[in-house]
Amino acid sequence: MGSRPRNRLLEQLDAAKLRVGEIGPAQLNKLLQSLGRQIFPDAQSLARFHDGLVFLRAFPPNRTVLRRVESLLTSFSQRIGHLLGQGIDLSILDEEELAGIAGTTLSGVWNYDEVAWLVDRFPKAISIDWEGYDKPERLAAALPRFVPLLEEDAWVEADVPYRRWLQTASRGPARELGWLIRQCERLSVSREERAEIFDSLELPVRWQLANSRATRTLGKRPVRQIFYHRGPLVRRHDVSLANELAAPPLQLKKLSRREGRRIIDLCREATTVRYRELYGTTRGDPAQVVQANLGRGVEIFLWGLPPERRLPLRAYQAGFTLKNGVPINYIEGIALFEWMEIGFNTFYAYRDGETAWVYSQVLRLLHQTLGATCISVYPYQLGKDNEEAIKSGAFWFYRKLGFRPMRAELARVVAAEEKKIAANPAYRTPPAVLRRLAEGHVVYEIPGSQIGAWDRFQMRRIGFAVQRRMAEQFNGDAAKIRRTSKTRVAQALAVNPEAWSSLERRAFENYALVLALIPDLVRWMKDEKQDLVRVIRAKARSTESHYAHLLRDRTRLRSAMLRLGSARH
Repeated sequence: MGSRPRNRLLEQLDAAKLRVGEIGPAQLNKLLQSLGRQIFPDAQSLARFHDGLVFLRAFPPNRTVLRRVESLLTSFSQRIGHLLGQGIDLSILDEEELAGIAGTTLSGVWNYDEVAWLVDRFPKAISIDWEGYDKPERLAAALPRFVPLLEEDAWVEADVPYRRWLQTASRGPARELGWLIRQCERLSVSREERAEIFDSLELPVRWQLANSRATRTLGKRPVRQIFYHRGPLVRRHDVSLANELAAPPLQLKKLSRREGRRIIDLCREATTVRYRELYGTTRGDPAQVVQANLGRGVEIFLWGLPPERRLPLRAYQAGFTLKNGVPINYIEGIALFEWMEIGFNTFYAYRDGETAWVYSQVLRLLHQTLGATCISVYPYQLGKDNEEAIKSGAFWFYRKLGFRPMRAELARVVAAEEKKIAANPAYRTPPAVLRRLAEGHVVYEIPGSQIGAWDRFQMRRIGFAVQRRMAEQFNGDAAKIRRTSKTRVAQALAVNPEAWSSLERRAFENYALVLALIPDLVRWMKDEKQDLVRVIRAKARSTESHYAHLLRDRTRLRSAMLRLGSARH
């Protein structure tokens, strides 16, 4: 079959995705049968076929179509091998939205925790990608601590054969990376210092995916019951964010630590094969994983961070969504009092599938677990340095759900655009205007919120205020400002943090840096001080969600932090 008939079949598949539950399953099955007989001559058309199949695996109309889809997906490693054998350029499959297909190879620079996890989980498929590596000075600085007598060569000779040194030390090629990770683990330093040493090398890592269950092609979680779409998909105009957020709390199931680890590993696989790293998947706490079943085949999983990995002040939740066992997005919520910034990314192949409804359920769950009533979206999600979001008109996705710009000048741009749309329904906002709208956060305030309270707040402003105090009063000495702040705040609160656990002391020291900026702290009421101490200790002891809810009711602390984070200098 020529390219035109093949392209027509792919166009029919793209159209069928939008009408799952409306077109006849027999018709869809016949289309898949025709496509399955095709030999795709290039990477782009094969990737298009692949993403149509993985969409239907998550949103199947019936059992017959699902079985056909899963059978076709098992052929992709062979199909990729055929293209490789023909010398076809597969570089397009390295792009973030297409990466992770079975049979392909990933190459990227990941952090220490991620590489250690990959080496442990996929030891035979992970290696150093030496091709094009051009940072010998990094190797010269770090490797002598692991490779005896390397200094004799690295410090005075040119063209040092570092790969041969490592291969000799690790007993052969393809073993260098695992050996290097083991040497890092043996260092008598903190995990943070090990990470600094390894990350300084900036070693590219190659992951040969083959038919791994981690691939986008095969990655999923077994489920007991599949939801088949026998009616139209839920569209954005069918979703009321206000109604969803006002709905009763979702029933949550606390997973065992073992099952929680499986869930986090599945999320890490889904994000890593897409060249994504999320702080909460790399460092998440398997003992905190909760599950919510939403119906329609949708499960949302959320978890926090272990005490030693938590942010100094904000509460953090990470997670992802499964649709019929297939990972379709990842989630990140970072909260302070009732304010929360959310990162939400639906994986490229699933963006035509009930995204607005799933997003509303994610916000509903985060509202429940973190107590967030003022929900802010990062500019990147809207299109800031993100051309994909500009092309998709992401700003209007949020706007039509009820989000508003936090900056007044951007609100005026939106008002002007909405007038144009009202006058001419065919009007489309130009990319230049979308880029302008993506320069600031948008926010959704649940009824009862203090409208506009967080419009000028930026978390980093609190950090900058601490840095100014350190520079002006302590000559830039970080250790001195920590000691002095801890002593001053301990006296103001009448506590002895030295009697606390090490994690509680660290939480106190971090909080003290900010509390020392509150001039009237010593005059707070006794019960306000006691509540503040409970909040600080909860940061190191309880779950992130419990800490977030405990923090929410501290009105005087909220006012002080809101003032610090909203002040412009």
